[in-house]
Amino acid sequence: MLLVLDIGNTNIAIGVFGDDSDGKQGDLIGHWRFSSLGRTGDEAGLLLENLLNSHGFDKSLIDGAILCSVVPRMEEVWRDAVSRYIGIHSLVVAHDIQFGMKVDIDHPEEVGADRLANAVAASEKFGYPLISVDLGTAINLDVVSAEGAYIGGAIAPGLAVSMETLFSRTAKLPQVALRAPARVIGRNTINAVQSGIIYGYAGLVDALVEGMFAELGAHVPVIATGGHAEILAAHSRTITNIEPWLTLDGLRIIYGRCAG
Repeated sequence: MLLVLDIGNTNIAIGVFGDDSDGKQGDLIGHWRFSSLGRTGDEAGLLLENLLNSHGFDKSLIDGAILCSVVPRMEEVWRDAVSRYIGIHSLVVAHDIQFGMKVDIDHPEEVGADRLANAVAASEKFGYPLISVDLGTAINLDVVSAEGAYIGGAIAPGLAVSMETLFSRTAKLPQVALRAPARVIGRNTINAVQSGIIYGYAGLVDALVEGMFAELGAHVPVIATGGHAEILAAHSRTITNIEPWLTLDGLRIIYGRCAG
């Protein structure tokens, strides 16, 4: 079995892939999402052990691990946890490992490992060119060219970050649920905030995607992932597919390419 970890600024997604009949990584047979902040190596290790045990996974059958991280301090914590509590070393995704995709941008060392994993997974499933859109703490749009190279993208603040900023700086605005109101014209404060966040961010994504279409010279598949993918995709005119665990699948593919 393969253990995969996607360590973000707010959350960590953990997955386990089973083995297929050929001994290669098969389906995603377990997946979880937790807060990624404020854990020690022991806390992370015990969490991993408890997750595996509670779902009937024997940790001795895990023979590979891979992680991507945008938080250097937490990367070390989870690498240590996997090493000491699972007993294996983790492959860490970076631009300079040989994972089968050219990184053709000005400063390859700056690109987030999760963005590379998304690009790899989307390309494997949908071909290229394409655009992947990760709707999490930040909104990452990443482009794979017709030649199969990662060529960059765009980054914007995520929905939750924008809502937290709005509420912290405007005393009279109430906290609201992150869902779309029935109308764009909100007839009360709650609906007005929901409209601005949901429809506004759907418009932001569409505007960026359409600008990328123009630069690519074609309309291409747009694959959405992340915690807010379903919310925004329902109101986007450019998102074509939703893949909730795209990053984890990208980690599986990269591990297979590097370990094979």
